[in-house]
Amino acid sequence: MAEKLLTVSHLNKNYGKKEVLHDINFSVDKGSVTVILGPSGSGKSTMIRCLNGLEDFHSGQIDFKGQVIQPGFKKWQPIRQNIGMVFQSYDLFPNRTVIDNILLGPLKVQKRSHEEALAQARQLLKEVQLTEYENVYPRQLSGGQKQRIAIVRALELNPEFILFDEVTASLDPEMVRGVLDVMLQLAQRKMTMIVVTHEMNFAKQIADNVIFLEDGKIIEKSVGRQFFDQPKTERAKEFLNSMDF
Repeated sequence: MAEKLLTVSHLNKNYGKKEVLHDINFSVDKGSVTVILGPSGSGKSTMIRCLNGLEDFHSGQIDFKGQVIQPGFKKWQPIRQNIGMVFQSYDLFPNRTVIDNILLGPLKVQKRSHEEALAQARQLLKEVQLTEYENVYPRQLSGGQKQRIAIVRALELNPEFILFDEVTASLDPEMVRGVLDVMLQLAQRKMTMIVVTHEMNFAKQIADNVIFLEDGKIIEKSVGRQFFDQPKTERAKEFLNSMDF
């Protein structure tokens, strides 16, 4: 039986009187890729931001490897070390070199040795084909290169799983492929991932499971290929028909 890494139960979130997430329930197996799909404004990014404490939720709970997280939870820092996050906007420090951006978390938060963390960082840079950019600043990189560095920074912390929030949405089309290739390699290595994306062909390629959201509600949950080939709900069919893939 697969190991449950994460279980979300009856999660609800409001912005004032507006309900943005309603009765969210799902689980994530270790080594699997869960893709979250849905139209803009459906609550996808809000949902995954709740999973690492960047957004509060109002009721329900999150169970991460037996650690039960309920509304008002305050001890996120040690948990966040096990949850990588890659944002659409990169969030690299502009005044730090690539290698310093990567090493900041391992050295300051995890208190690892500089020698060990540096060796891992250089190996990861080699894997994403950016070895020669170790000592440059983010402003000297393309958008695709920045996003691959952001992925390396997340991997450097040796997380249990990684959240990807529309990481190609702000990239020029020719830069998207390099980022998706890195994510595909991670999926093939059985890195546990939760991926919010509008890249339908990529989603179909990597998804073990799909969660389809609309108006803050889960409309459909399905095994990856089944969702794309035989969606169960009319709304999911309409959504897929509207996408160019």
